[in-house]
Amino acid sequence: MQLLTLTTALLASTATAKSLWGSSPNIAPNTDGSLSVPGENPLQHCEDPKNDILTLKSVDLTPNPPKAGQTLQITAKGTLSEDVDKGSEVHLTVKYGLITIIRQTADLCDTITKVDLACPLKKDEQTELTKSVELPKEIPPGKYSVIADVYNADKKKVTCLTATVEFHRKKDGEGVSVGQVVLDEPKQGL
Repeated sequence: MQLLTLTTALLASTATAKSLWGSSPNIAPNTDGSLSVPGENPLQHCEDPKNDILTLKSVDLTPNPPKAGQTLQITAKGTLSEDVDKGSEVHLTVKYGLITIIRQTADLCDTITKVDLACPLKKDEQTELTKSVELPKEIPPGKYSVIADVYNADKKKVTCLTATVEFHRKKDGEGVSVGQVVLDEPKQGL
C-alpha cells in the first residue's frame, strides 16, 4: 500500500480541522466545480492537475459528509508519474472562518508513516489506500477550509488539494454534527 497518504491526512484534517501539515498562502481554493476530485468527497484541485505528479482516480468518504463522533472511512485510488522520496514537503493551511488556525510545513515521508506507508512512493503503481479516522464527538461548529500543497524534493508539485466543510451544532444539544459541504467563492491571493 503506497501513495495517497497525502490525501488521507488532508481528508482527516478537513473533517477535524486538525493536522500536522503547513501552508501555501498564495493559493486560492478553486470552487467552481471544474477541478473536483472524482468520488464522494468535498475535495478540489487548487488548479489544473495535468502536470501534477499525483493523478487521483477517486477519493471516497464514508459517511459523506463526515459526522462528528463517527468513524470516517477514507478510500483513495491513484498513481504517481514519478517516485516521491525523502525531502518532499506538505504545506497545509487550515482556517476556521477567516482565522488561520494551522499553518505548517512537514516532511511528507515523516507524515506518511502515520498512515502505514513509507518512502519512496513508487511511480506507475495503481494504488488504493483505505484508512479509518475516529472523529471527535465535539467539533466546534463553523466553516473549516483546508489547503494542502505537496511538493517533491525537486520542488515539483505532487498535488494541491482544497476543501471546505461546515460543521453545525445539533438542535438537540448533543454535540456537533457535520452539515453539508459548502464550497467557498473563488478568492485571489490567499
